Amino acid sequence: MNEPIPVMRAVDHGTAKLMPDVDRERAWLLTVDGAPQSYVDLDEPTHLEFEYTRRLGHVLDTVAEPGRALDVLHLGGGALTLPRYVAATRPGSRQDVIEADRGLLAMIGDCLPVPGGTGIALHHADARAWIEAAAPGSADILIADVFGGSRVPAHLTSTAYASAAERVLRPGGVYLANLADAAPFAFLRSQLATFSTVFEEIALIAEPGVLRGRRFGNAVLVASHHPLDTAALARRTAADAFPARVEHGPALRDFIGGAAPVRDEDAVPSPEPPGGSFGIG
Repeated sequence: MNEPIPVMRAVDHGTAKLMPDVDRERAWLLTVDGAPQSYVDLDEPTHLEFEYTRRLGHVLDTVAEPGRALDVLHLGGGALTLPRYVAATRPGSRQDVIEADRGLLAMIGDCLPVPGGTGIALHHADARAWIEAAAPGSADILIADVFGGSRVPAHLTSTAYASAAERVLRPGGVYLANLADAAPFAFLRSQLATFSTVFEEIALIAEPGVLRGRRFGNAVLVASHHPLDTAALARRTAADAFPARVEHGPALRDFIGGAAPVRDEDAVPSPEPPGGSFGIG
């Protein structure tokens, strides 16, 4: 990097800051308006610092045999943590990253560029508009990690959006989403109900403390048309520094309860995190 550190820039949707990690020589934390967005270690792209990112990584590791190249569509770019991870763990993968913030894309391209030959293509576009225009059956994995500030945008929460996401996936494909909520989980339950109308198999990965309603936190939604290897996921997530639980089947249906699927006309963003939940000065 040629710029002074830390790096701060005005981007389309706020103020982005890249802060170096004093413990890792070429590792960086990206925040937008103080909310953590990404952590990336340029020398060790398989290092996943954020717990929710580790859980997404566990799913990516178990959806296909190790090392097999995949076509992955990322909604939300950040500092490209997961695209770098897939490029390192599944060489030859083709990846498209859709990011609505052109200024953020430019900042990451300038400060934390992706090496050539990694198969990662960056696109400035709205996530839903992109998947609605994308070719059917063109992706093995679709990862949605889109936040406007600290909230999932409303137009990425409805049954119409879920159907568009399903259409892009191949028959054996898997949809992953990073969501955030707290008890009584109106948003999270509605999202599970929404995706259950489109996909046959649903699982949820989250810390027990979050699921018990003790605090606001991230939850990873996993959806597909084929049975998921929940046993392998449970083993991996239980071994993390902050262990998580994998909910599926009857227990997850009980959690969803009477929540209704979300229609476009009723869609709302995910809840605003309580003060201090994710913020960094």
